[in-house]
Amino acid sequence: MKTWYIYWFLLFFMPAFLIAQNNKKSAEEISSNEQSYFLTDISYINDAVFMGRRDSIAAPYIFPSIGYYDKSGFFVDASVSYLVSSEENRVDLFLTSLGYTFGGEKLSGGISGTAYFFNDDSYNAKSSVLGDISGYLSYDLKALEVSVLASAYFNDGSSTDIFTGLMLDRVFYNTDKSFLINPSIAVYAGSQYFYQEYYSTSRLGNRKGKGQGQGSGGVDETVSTTVEIKEASEFNILNMELSLPLQYYHKQFIFSSTPLLAIPQSSTTITTADTIISEDLESTFYFSTGISYWFHTKKKSQ
Repeated sequence: MKTWYIYWFLLFFMPAFLIAQNNKKSAEEISSNEQSYFLTDISYINDAVFMGRRDSIAAPYIFPSIGYYDKSGFFVDASVSYLVSSEENRVDLFLTSLGYTFGGEKLSGGISGTAYFFNDDSYNAKSSVLGDISGYLSYDLKALEVSVLASAYFNDGSSTDIFTGLMLDRVFYNTDKSFLINPSIAVYAGSQYFYQEYYSTSRLGNRKGKGQGQGSGGVDETVSTTVEIKEASEFNILNMELSLPLQYYHKQFIFSSTPLLAIPQSSTTITTADTIISEDLESTFYFSTGISYWFHTKKKSQ
């Protein structure tokens, strides 16, 4: 039985936590489905990308996490993201999630709520997000797995974003299932209030830090800029993403590496008091890597 003991909305809507969430899936698959367990993880990602959007300055993170997964399907998880850029080093984000998942022979799914606590100086593209409620359903067609997702993201000072997604993936194992490759393709659609808030407070607006992550405008941190994105309320395709998770299992450890290619869609028109900017979106290649360890589970059969 293939139970997705993860929340796909974090796995792809929050790529910064990709390896950790993949490893939760892996720990569940190679441990007993009838036993509760803890999972610890430490991972690195070279940039923060959300719905294909990112800041003009890379935001690389090291993010340790720990989660408890009850055999009933309930789980709780917490993670800290530490920014390790060349100019700034700080805790940039703390998040905690609570949710429930279920799985059957073909159909699986789950629902979760997540709270985000960003550093005031964060220039992460989703730094205006306060929390989300998300869910997914997956169906195993043998040849591939189809997953549909839906999320509501609550923004600080702006309207709620609604996202949906469709993902196709297939897992390939070696003979003893100690190594897997999981090619995936996903398409996401939604509104862009989060992006408007990001531009207002970070990219073109009132930078709170010492000039880090500034866009081409180089706006002084004391200047407040009113920004409007024409398409913020529209429901458009926002991102296509290709990923190739690689995982190796050894006893209670999971070693992971995942390259990703984000192909953003639906360019925005950004209006300020002084100018109108037609955004030129570019594809972003980024990657993450990590190590996980789980305990209070049965070991994999030899």
